[in-house]
Amino acid sequence: MIQAIRKQVKIQSDGLIQIYVPEFKPGTIAEVIVLEPSEKKKKRSLTSIIGKGQGCFGSAEEVDAFIRKERESWE
Repeated sequence: MIQAIRKQVKIQSDGLIQIYVPEFKPGTIAEVIVLEPSEKKKKRSLTSIIGKGQGCFGSAEEVDAFIRKERESWE
């Protein structure tokens, strides 16, 4: 079984990273993965992308009309 511990650390001026993990036994071999967080992207609402893609509908009314037409064709 893999035991995972997530820690946030600060990179020191010389590039050194120290991690204190008292939960593991001394002598345990551990794999360390270092991820630098990217800049957070501004969250957009789903409605802000209506009509942005090629071949997409330009408005909610166009979507409603299309769906209505499709439903009518099923009958």
